[in-house]
Amino acid sequence: MRKNNIILIGMPGSGKTTLGTELSEIIGYGYIDSDSVIIAREGKRLNEIIEEVGREGFLDIEAKVNSEICADRCVIATGGSVIYRDYAMQKLKEMGTVVYLKLPYEIIEKRLGDLKKRGVALKDGFTLKDLYDERTPLYEKYADIIVDLKGDSKEKSTELLARAIGK
Repeated sequence: MRKNNIILIGMPGSGKTTLGTELSEIIGYGYIDSDSVIIAREGKRLNEIIEEVGREGFLDIEAKVNSEICADRCVIATGGSVIYRDYAMQKLKEMGTVVYLKLPYEIIEKRLGDLKKRGVALKDGFTLKDLYDERTPLYEKYADIIVDLKGDSKEKSTELLARAIGK
């Protein structure tokens, strides 16, 4: 398997989908949104899947879908919770360069609305801050490249991302 994909990881609201589509246009790669693949395969929205099978069941579905992606020269935007299953992350790392889109908590908090409607895999009793604090070390663990974003414009953030990956 050739390692020529760009895999974006990060918190919900970090810009994986927005910047991923922009980056794919700039570098001439295909684009895959793994959340969209999950929705298509399951025939339900993410929040409906979580309600039906619970957080752990959803994480298993998400990991299975991500570990089965076959891609060549694609930007892949993953769901924010993909980092909870090591086997999925190892498969993604075999496929390409994993890029963590890092944003300060305050910006994530401003961007996100209702976490349950958004389909965020949240532990019972967890706040968004708890989630951020739990996930940040995992994103950093799996990242080949960390791109520190500051909530700038889409254009400036995409340019920063493209430079970080050498494009």
